[in-house]
Amino acid sequence: MGFHKILKKHDKNSPSRACKQFYINRMHNQAWVRGDYSDVVVRLSAIYSALRNDRTAEETKDASQSFLRSTTKYWVRTEDVSKVKYAILKHLPVFLQKTSMGESDSQLTNSVYFDNDQLELYHGRLDKSPGAIAYRLRWYGAGDPKIVFFERKTHRDTWTGEASVKERFIVDESEVKSVLNDTYPVAKKREEKSSKKGSTRAEVDDWETLVREMIQVVQSKQLVPTMRTQYMRTAFQIPFDATVRVSLDTNLCLISERGYDTQGGGKWFRDPDKPLADNEITRFPHAILEVKLELGGANSEPPQWVTDLQNSGMLYEVHKFSKFIHGCSVLLPEYVRSVPYWVDDASIRNSILRSGGGRILVEGDSETGVGPGANEIYDHLLPFGNVKEPRLDAKGRTANTAAFVESGSSADINKGPANEKTPNNHLATTADRYYAGADEIDEDVLFNRCCENTCAGWFFPFCSGYNGEVLTPTSVQKVEPKVFFANERTFLHWLHSGVTLYTIAAGILAFASDTQSVTAHWYAMALLPISLGFCLYALNLFLWRAEKIKTRIPGRWDDSRGPLVLGTILACVLFVNFVMKCREIRKYYYVMEHEL
Repeated sequence: MGFHKILKKHDKNSPSRACKQFYINRMHNQAWVRGDYSDVVVRLSAIYSALRNDRTAEETKDASQSFLRSTTKYWVRTEDVSKVKYAILKHLPVFLQKTSMGESDSQLTNSVYFDNDQLELYHGRLDKSPGAIAYRLRWYGAGDPKIVFFERKTHRDTWTGEASVKERFIVDESEVKSVLNDTYPVAKKREEKSSKKGSTRAEVDDWETLVREMIQVVQSKQLVPTMRTQYMRTAFQIPFDATVRVSLDTNLCLISERGYDTQGGGKWFRDPDKPLADNEITRFPHAILEVKLELGGANSEPPQWVTDLQNSGMLYEVHKFSKFIHGCSVLLPEYVRSVPYWVDDASIRNSILRSGGGRILVEGDSETGVGPGANEIYDHLLPFGNVKEPRLDAKGRTANTAAFVESGSSADINKGPANEKTPNNHLATTADRYYAGADEIDEDVLFNRCCENTCAGWFFPFCSGYNGEVLTPTSVQKVEPKVFFANERTFLHWLHSGVTLYTIAAGILAFASDTQSVTAHWYAMALLPISLGFCLYALNLFLWRAEKIKTRIPGRWDDSRGPLVLGTILACVLFVNFVMKCREIRKYYYVMEHEL
């Protein structure tokens, strides 16, 4: 306001030399006015990179491929974006982007997703069907595209031993139409690639196979432009070092690509000069952070700084979040048969309503606050709660247990002020680790906290706190089909052990009645309750593990204490019986010696 008043007064006193509009326009283009701190981020990244003495890793094609790739997506509040960037650049350099204004920390990224009238690809990706694909065209930078990436993502279930893959090839923008119309000169392009120095026959064959398959799928499935994503992407990574890769997408806009003439493939994205209706665009209120880890060999654990960032309270994990799926469900509600679980989240409800996607949401006065499906069963999926029980001020759902208990959020759970010490403040229970924003009443029902620190917790893992890892509450663990049968087999094995012990005890008791042996009677009566304990433990463990499978709570699903306790008791009984038998034998020989 000060600049406005000064310039206004200048123009009033010197009307022939008015300069207010000129300087105001220049001032509005300044980064500090627009909230663009790219220069600061770039400079800080360079400083920290120099302090760390970062060196570009060597690109090796023969490196071992034995690693576990873990990809996790988070929502980040807009006000926390700068904090998250700073936290990351202290450990990873920013991948600099060349722009007309110099080097920037982010780059405009556009992706046009293809699908057919039945949204076959959308429903396949939403249901995570084996072999489900996502088909998109991507380009980088502002303005019209010059180089276009044709990309195909294929989903594979990990329990089958296969991994999901992303494949792509590059074409010039002028060749996009020929690819979509099946007139792309594949044979000619193959010859050109073969003549290039360094290309191998296997690489050329793989390229040709991919191109032909992607051309064929457009024709066979009648794919047309359906959804466009547009955002500013900031990437953090040491070149050629894929141990930790982080990307942060801000200013996410999802645009419908339906409703205009594609001119036989000649147009495959909307004219940027034409205005969009409210129901043709939705602006996502959060930034999207994606962390990719490659763990294997010596790197079996993620770096400590990654764990600290996950536990900072600024990240909200949203399992399997997809921009394409969210855009289709919001902007094409009349075409979808089902929607992702995160549409019930209270923080994005207004953005969905503004885009005309209200038909996929429940009414504000709904009894449950969520639609039918996953959120009726799993109450820990929504980072900010639902419309009935919103938690818009909740901390990140990956909060560290200790940080969570010490912070103000612990007061929410204990129903007291942040600085008021309650009896539970010193203890991080299992429920606290799993549900960083859940109500205490629900936790008591789920975990029966009343016996967590009693001896009952050793035998009944429903209320046991043995699973002591700090885990992400909102993560949904992938459950393989064989897990259900494995749980049943384990239950039957335990029952078999219990029944076997009972049979042995019953047989000993029957023979002891004939021989009048006190030791045999004692041994049989000791085995009977142990056999009953085996059966009860088997039933309890089966129900507990079935609940874990149902809610898909991440972490260990085995009990490390129950078998130890039961085995110790059984070993003690066997040892006592062995001692008593030795005493009987010794007594027998003693009597025989004196009789002779």
